[in-house]
Amino acid sequence: MSGSYPHTRLRRVRATAWSRAMHRETILTPADLIWPLFVTEGEGVEQPIASLPGVSRWSVDQIVVRAKEAVDLGIPCLALFPHTQPERRSDDGKEALNPDNLMCRAIRAIRDALGDSVGLLTDVALDPYTSHGQDGLIDDAGYVLNDQTVEVLVGQSLNQAAAGADIIAPSDMMDGRIGAIRDALEDDGHINVQIMSYAAKYASAFYGPFRDAVGSRGLLKGDKKTYQMDPANTEEALREVELDLAEGADSVMVKPGLPYLDIVRRVKETFEVPVFAYQVSGEYAMIEAAVAAGAGDRDALVLETLLAFKRAGCSGVLTYHAAHAARLLNG
Repeated sequence: MSGSYPHTRLRRVRATAWSRAMHRETILTPADLIWPLFVTEGEGVEQPIASLPGVSRWSVDQIVVRAKEAVDLGIPCLALFPHTQPERRSDDGKEALNPDNLMCRAIRAIRDALGDSVGLLTDVALDPYTSHGQDGLIDDAGYVLNDQTVEVLVGQSLNQAAAGADIIAPSDMMDGRIGAIRDALEDDGHINVQIMSYAAKYASAFYGPFRDAVGSRGLLKGDKKTYQMDPANTEEALREVELDLAEGADSVMVKPGLPYLDIVRRVKETFEVPVFAYQVSGEYAMIEAAVAAGAGDRDALVLETLLAFKRAGCSGVLTYHAAHAARLLNG
Protein backbone atom coordinates (compact mmCIF):
# COMPACT_ATOMS: atom_id res chain seq x y z
CA MET A 1 0.00 0.00 0.00
CA SER A 2 1.39 3.38 -1.00
CA GLY A 3 0.58 6.72 0.58
CA SER A 4 0.61 7.93 4.14
CA TYR A 5 -1.37 10.21 6.41
CA PRO A 6 -2.44 12.99 5.85
CA HIS A 7 -2.16 12.63 2.06
CA THR A 8 -4.12 9.40 2.37
CA ARG A 9 -7.20 9.71 4.56
CA LEU A 10 -9.38 6.57 4.26
CA ARG A 11 -12.21 8.36 6.04
CA ARG A 12 -12.65 10.75 3.10
CA VAL A 13 -14.74 8.28 1.11
CA ARG A 14 -16.84 7.45 4.20
CA ALA A 15 -17.85 11.04 4.88
CA THR A 16 -21.17 10.99 2.99
CA ALA A 17 -23.84 8.41 2.18
CA TRP A 18 -23.49 8.85 -1.60
CA SER A 19 -19.74 8.27 -1.40
CA ARG A 20 -20.11 5.20 0.79
CA ALA A 21 -22.59 3.79 -1.72
CA MET A 22 -20.29 4.53 -4.65
CA HIS A 23 -17.33 2.77 -3.03
CA ARG A 24 -19.27 -0.22 -1.68
CA GLU A 25 -17.49 -3.44 -2.64
CA THR A 26 -20.31 -5.93 -1.96
CA ILE A 27 -23.94 -5.56 -3.02
CA LEU A 28 -26.89 -7.53 -1.63
CA THR A 29 -30.16 -7.77 -3.57
CA PRO A 30 -33.31 -9.94 -3.32
CA ALA A 31 -31.92 -11.98 -6.23
CA ASP A 32 -29.25 -13.29 -3.82
CA LEU A 33 -31.85 -14.98 -1.60
CA ILE A 34 -33.43 -18.42 -1.52
CA TRP A 35 -36.47 -18.76 0.77
CA PRO A 36 -36.88 -22.09 2.64
CA LEU A 37 -40.53 -23.05 3.21
CA PHE A 38 -42.13 -25.92 5.11
CA VAL A 39 -45.12 -27.76 3.65
CA THR A 40 -47.78 -29.57 5.70
CA GLU A 41 -51.09 -31.32 5.09
CA GLY A 42 -54.50 -29.66 4.99
CA GLU A 43 -56.05 -26.63 3.37
CA GLY A 44 -55.79 -23.04 4.56
CA VAL A 45 -53.34 -24.21 7.24
CA GLU A 46 -50.64 -22.17 8.96
CA GLN A 47 -48.76 -23.88 11.80
CA PRO A 48 -46.32 -21.54 13.60
CA ILE A 49 -43.09 -23.25 14.67
CA ALA A 50 -42.34 -22.34 18.28
CA SER A 51 -38.56 -22.71 18.02
CA LEU A 52 -38.52 -20.59 14.83
CA PRO A 53 -40.43 -17.41 15.74
CA GLY A 54 -42.01 -15.93 12.63
CA VAL A 55 -41.71 -19.14 10.58
CA SER A 56 -44.64 -21.47 9.91
CA ARG A 57 -45.54 -24.65 8.13
CA TRP A 58 -48.02 -24.01 5.33
CA SER A 59 -50.52 -26.22 3.53
CA VAL A 60 -50.03 -26.58 -0.21
CA ASP A 61 -52.55 -23.87 -1.11
CA GLN A 62 -50.81 -21.45 1.24
CA ILE A 63 -47.37 -22.37 -0.11
CA VAL A 64 -48.64 -21.08 -3.44
CA VAL A 65 -49.48 -17.76 -1.75
CA ARG A 66 -45.93 -17.60 -0.36
CA ALA A 67 -44.55 -18.37 -3.81
CA LYS A 68 -46.50 -15.46 -5.30
CA GLU A 69 -45.12 -13.27 -2.52
CA ALA A 70 -41.59 -14.35 -3.42
CA VAL A 71 -42.12 -13.40 -7.06
CA ASP A 72 -43.46 -10.00 -6.06
CA LEU A 73 -40.43 -9.43 -3.81
CA GLY A 74 -37.90 -10.45 -6.44
CA ILE A 75 -36.79 -13.63 -4.65
CA PRO A 76 -35.81 -16.01 -7.46
CA CYS A 77 -36.02 -19.40 -5.77
CA LEU A 78 -37.84 -21.32 -3.04
CA ALA A 79 -36.46 -24.30 -1.09
CA LEU A 80 -39.20 -26.75 -0.11
CA PHE A 81 -39.19 -29.10 2.89
CA PRO A 82 -42.08 -31.44 3.85
CA HIS A 83 -43.57 -32.05 7.27
CA THR A 84 -44.53 -35.67 6.68
CA GLN A 85 -47.32 -37.05 8.85
CA PRO A 86 -46.16 -39.72 11.36
CA GLU A 87 -48.30 -42.45 9.81
CA ARG A 88 -46.53 -41.92 6.47
CA ARG A 89 -43.06 -42.34 7.94
CA SER A 90 -41.38 -45.75 7.77
CA ASP A 91 -38.00 -47.36 8.33
CA ASP A 92 -37.35 -47.33 4.58
CA GLY A 93 -38.70 -43.80 3.93
CA LYS A 94 -40.78 -45.05 1.02
CA GLU A 95 -43.02 -41.96 1.10
CA ALA A 96 -40.12 -40.11 -0.56
CA LEU A 97 -40.92 -42.12 -3.71
CA ASN A 98 -44.65 -41.40 -3.68
CA PRO A 99 -45.48 -39.17 -6.71
CA ASP A 100 -48.35 -37.70 -4.70
CA ASN A 101 -46.37 -36.88 -1.55
CA LEU A 102 -46.40 -33.41 -0.01
CA MET A 103 -43.28 -32.26 -1.82
CA CYS A 104 -44.56 -33.28 -5.25
CA ARG A 105 -47.99 -31.78 -4.66
CA ALA A 106 -46.42 -28.49 -3.60
CA ILE A 107 -44.16 -28.44 -6.66
CA ARG A 108 -47.08 -29.05 -9.03
CA ALA A 109 -49.31 -26.49 -7.32
CA ILE A 110 -46.66 -23.77 -7.60
CA ARG A 111 -45.94 -24.71 -11.20
CA ASP A 112 -49.66 -24.58 -12.09
CA ALA A 113 -50.04 -21.15 -10.49
CA LEU A 114 -46.79 -19.47 -11.48
CA GLY A 115 -45.18 -21.44 -14.28
CA ASP A 116 -41.44 -20.79 -14.48
CA SER A 117 -41.54 -17.40 -12.76
CA VAL A 118 -39.92 -18.83 -9.62
CA GLY A 119 -37.30 -21.54 -9.19
CA LEU A 120 -38.00 -24.58 -7.03
CA LEU A 121 -35.18 -26.23 -5.08
CA THR A 122 -36.14 -29.53 -3.49
CA ASP A 123 -34.40 -31.31 -0.66
CA VAL A 124 -33.21 -34.86 -1.30
CA ALA A 125 -32.68 -36.87 1.89
CA LEU A 126 -34.76 -39.38 3.79
CA ASP A 127 -34.96 -37.76 7.25
CA PRO A 128 -38.40 -36.18 6.58
CA TYR A 129 -39.70 -39.66 5.68
CA THR A 130 -37.98 -42.15 8.01
CA SER A 131 -39.43 -43.28 11.32
CA HIS A 132 -35.94 -43.13 12.87
CA GLY A 133 -35.05 -39.61 11.70
CA GLN A 134 -31.83 -40.53 9.92
CA ASP A 135 -31.10 -39.29 6.39
CA GLY A 136 -30.80 -42.82 5.01
CA LEU A 137 -31.54 -46.50 5.49
CA ILE A 138 -30.05 -48.09 8.59
CA ASP A 139 -28.83 -51.55 9.56
CA ASP A 140 -29.65 -53.40 12.78
CA ALA A 141 -26.95 -51.44 14.63
CA GLY A 142 -28.35 -48.08 13.47
CA TYR A 143 -25.53 -47.40 11.00
CA VAL A 144 -26.64 -45.52 7.90
CA LEU A 145 -26.08 -47.67 4.81
CA ASN A 146 -24.47 -45.68 2.01
CA ASP A 147 -25.06 -47.50 -1.27
CA GLN A 148 -28.55 -48.74 -0.45
CA THR A 149 -29.52 -45.21 0.55
CA VAL A 150 -28.15 -43.79 -2.70
CA GLU A 151 -30.50 -46.07 -4.66
CA VAL A 152 -33.49 -44.56 -2.84
CA LEU A 153 -32.16 -41.01 -3.24
CA VAL A 154 -31.96 -41.54 -7.00
CA GLY A 155 -35.64 -42.53 -7.05
CA GLN A 156 -36.53 -39.56 -4.84
CA SER A 157 -34.68 -37.19 -7.19
CA LEU A 158 -36.45 -38.54 -10.27
CA ASN A 159 -39.77 -38.26 -8.47
CA GLN A 160 -39.18 -34.58 -7.72
CA ALA A 161 -37.84 -33.83 -11.19
CA ALA A 162 -40.91 -35.40 -12.77
CA ALA A 163 -43.11 -33.17 -10.60
CA GLY A 164 -41.31 -30.07 -11.88
CA ALA A 165 -38.35 -29.37 -9.58
CA ASP A 166 -35.68 -27.06 -11.04
CA ILE A 167 -32.86 -27.82 -8.61
CA ILE A 168 -32.29 -31.13 -6.85
CA ALA A 169 -30.45 -30.48 -3.58
CA PRO A 170 -29.09 -33.66 -1.95
CA SER A 171 -28.53 -32.90 1.73
CA ASP A 172 -27.86 -36.48 2.86
CA MET A 173 -24.03 -36.56 2.59
CA MET A 174 -23.87 -40.09 1.19
CA ASP A 175 -20.75 -40.87 -0.86
CA GLY A 176 -21.34 -41.09 -4.61
CA ARG A 177 -24.88 -39.83 -4.66
CA ILE A 178 -24.24 -36.83 -6.93
CA GLY A 179 -22.90 -38.99 -9.76
CA ALA A 180 -25.73 -41.50 -9.39
CA ILE A 181 -28.38 -38.75 -9.40
CA ARG A 182 -26.80 -36.92 -12.34
CA ASP A 183 -26.66 -40.10 -14.43
CA ALA A 184 -30.30 -40.89 -13.62
CA LEU A 185 -31.47 -37.37 -14.48
CA GLU A 186 -29.66 -37.51 -17.81
CA ASP A 187 -31.02 -40.95 -18.64
CA ASP A 188 -34.56 -39.84 -17.77
CA GLY A 189 -34.38 -36.75 -19.97
CA HIS A 190 -34.08 -34.14 -17.19
CA ILE A 191 -31.02 -32.57 -18.74
CA ASN A 192 -31.70 -29.05 -17.46
CA VAL A 193 -32.48 -29.99 -13.87
CA GLN A 194 -29.68 -28.58 -11.75
CA ILE A 195 -27.98 -30.22 -8.79
CA MET A 196 -27.01 -28.01 -5.87
CA SER A 197 -25.02 -30.32 -3.65
CA TYR A 198 -24.90 -29.93 0.10
CA ALA A 199 -21.21 -30.68 -0.40
CA ALA A 200 -19.87 -29.42 2.92
CA LYS A 201 -22.58 -30.15 5.46
CA TYR A 202 -21.34 -30.29 9.01
CA ALA A 203 -22.63 -32.28 12.00
CA SER A 204 -23.74 -29.07 13.67
CA ALA A 205 -25.53 -28.06 16.86
CA PHE A 206 -27.44 -25.40 14.87
CA TYR A 207 -30.06 -27.68 13.28
CA GLY A 208 -32.48 -28.17 16.19
CA PRO A 209 -35.35 -25.87 15.12
CA PHE A 210 -35.29 -27.34 11.59
CA ARG A 211 -35.85 -30.81 13.03
CA ASP A 212 -38.85 -29.41 14.88
CA ALA A 213 -40.14 -27.96 11.61
CA VAL A 214 -40.01 -31.26 9.69
CA GLY A 215 -41.06 -33.33 12.71
CA SER A 216 -37.91 -35.43 13.10
CA ARG A 217 -36.37 -34.15 16.34
CA GLY A 218 -38.20 -36.55 18.65
CA LEU A 219 -37.63 -39.45 16.25
CA LEU A 220 -33.89 -39.21 15.74
CA LYS A 221 -32.00 -42.14 17.18
CA GLY A 222 -28.33 -41.37 17.76
CA ASP A 223 -26.57 -38.63 15.80
CA LYS A 224 -25.44 -38.00 12.21
CA LYS A 225 -21.68 -37.88 12.74
CA THR A 226 -20.95 -40.93 10.57
CA TYR A 227 -22.00 -39.03 7.45
CA GLN A 228 -22.11 -35.31 8.21
CA MET A 229 -18.73 -33.62 8.55
CA ASP A 230 -16.65 -32.93 11.66
CA PRO A 231 -16.81 -29.17 12.41
CA ALA A 232 -13.04 -29.22 12.94
CA ASN A 233 -12.25 -30.04 9.30
CA THR A 234 -11.47 -27.77 6.37
CA GLU A 235 -9.42 -29.87 3.95
CA GLU A 236 -12.08 -32.58 4.04
CA ALA A 237 -14.64 -30.00 2.88
CA LEU A 238 -12.51 -29.25 -0.16
CA ARG A 239 -12.31 -32.95 -0.99
CA GLU A 240 -16.09 -33.28 -0.68
CA VAL A 241 -16.63 -30.30 -2.98
CA GLU A 242 -14.11 -31.55 -5.54
CA LEU A 243 -15.78 -34.96 -5.71
CA ASP A 244 -19.29 -33.52 -6.06
CA LEU A 245 -18.23 -31.17 -8.85
CA ALA A 246 -16.54 -34.04 -10.67
CA GLU A 247 -19.74 -36.09 -10.34
CA GLY A 248 -21.92 -33.40 -11.92
CA ALA A 249 -22.98 -30.82 -9.32
CA ASP A 250 -23.79 -27.43 -10.88
CA SER A 251 -23.29 -25.58 -7.60
CA VAL A 252 -22.31 -26.42 -4.04
CA MET A 253 -23.52 -25.46 -0.61
CA VAL A 254 -21.87 -24.95 2.75
CA LYS A 255 -24.05 -25.63 5.80
CA PRO A 256 -24.34 -24.12 8.40
CA GLY A 257 -23.56 -20.62 7.25
CA LEU A 258 -22.15 -17.87 9.46
CA PRO A 259 -19.90 -20.10 11.63
CA TYR A 260 -18.41 -21.56 8.41
CA LEU A 261 -17.63 -18.48 6.33
CA ASP A 262 -13.99 -19.57 6.27
CA ILE A 263 -15.13 -22.70 4.41
CA VAL A 264 -17.15 -20.61 1.96
CA ARG A 265 -14.09 -18.52 1.19
CA ARG A 266 -11.80 -21.54 0.78
CA VAL A 267 -14.27 -23.25 -1.56
CA LYS A 268 -14.79 -20.13 -3.66
CA GLU A 269 -11.09 -19.39 -4.01
CA THR A 270 -10.17 -23.01 -4.71
CA PHE A 271 -12.82 -23.94 -7.27
CA GLU A 272 -14.27 -20.66 -8.60
CA VAL A 273 -17.77 -22.15 -8.88
CA PRO A 274 -21.15 -20.95 -7.58
CA VAL A 275 -21.14 -21.40 -3.79
CA PHE A 276 -24.26 -21.07 -1.67
CA ALA A 277 -24.65 -21.13 2.09
CA TYR A 278 -27.56 -22.04 4.33
CA GLN A 279 -28.21 -19.65 7.20
CA VAL A 280 -29.70 -22.48 9.20
CA SER A 281 -32.52 -22.57 11.71
CA GLY A 282 -30.30 -22.14 14.75
CA GLU A 283 -28.70 -19.05 13.24
CA TYR A 284 -32.12 -17.58 12.49
CA ALA A 285 -33.34 -18.38 16.02
CA MET A 286 -30.30 -16.69 17.56
CA ILE A 287 -31.05 -13.45 15.73
CA GLU A 288 -34.69 -13.59 16.78
CA ALA A 289 -33.66 -14.29 20.40
CA ALA A 290 -31.30 -11.31 20.35
CA VAL A 291 -34.10 -9.09 19.03
CA ALA A 292 -36.53 -10.38 21.67
CA ALA A 293 -33.96 -9.67 24.39
CA GLY A 294 -33.41 -6.12 23.14
CA ALA A 295 -29.81 -6.95 22.25
CA GLY A 296 -30.03 -5.88 18.62
CA ASP A 297 -32.14 -4.44 15.83
CA ARG A 298 -33.64 -7.11 13.56
CA ASP A 299 -33.29 -5.16 10.33
CA ALA A 300 -29.64 -4.31 10.94
CA LEU A 301 -28.73 -7.83 12.12
CA VAL A 302 -30.42 -9.50 9.16
CA LEU A 303 -28.82 -7.31 6.51
CA GLU A 304 -25.36 -7.37 8.09
CA THR A 305 -25.27 -11.17 8.36
CA LEU A 306 -26.53 -11.66 4.80
CA LEU A 307 -23.97 -9.17 3.50
CA ALA A 308 -21.27 -11.19 5.28
CA PHE A 309 -22.21 -14.25 3.22
CA LYS A 310 -21.88 -12.29 -0.02
CA ARG A 311 -18.58 -10.75 1.10
CA ALA A 312 -17.20 -14.21 1.86
CA GLY A 313 -17.94 -15.34 -1.70
CA CYS A 314 -21.49 -16.69 -1.74
CA SER A 315 -23.52 -16.52 -4.93
CA GLY A 316 -26.64 -16.72 -2.76
CA VAL A 317 -27.99 -17.57 0.67
CA LEU A 318 -30.80 -19.80 1.89
CA THR A 319 -32.37 -17.86 4.75
CA TYR A 320 -35.65 -17.86 6.67
CA HIS A 321 -35.31 -14.07 6.72
CA ALA A 322 -35.54 -13.96 2.90
CA ALA A 323 -38.92 -12.21 2.65
CA HIS A 324 -38.08 -9.74 5.42
CA ALA A 325 -34.69 -8.97 3.89
CA ALA A 326 -36.21 -8.53 0.42
CA ARG A 327 -38.71 -6.00 1.76
CA LEU A 328 -35.87 -4.05 3.35
CA LEU A 329 -33.77 -4.17 0.20
CA ASN A 330 -36.71 -3.14 -1.98
CA GLY A 331 -37.43 -0.32 0.52
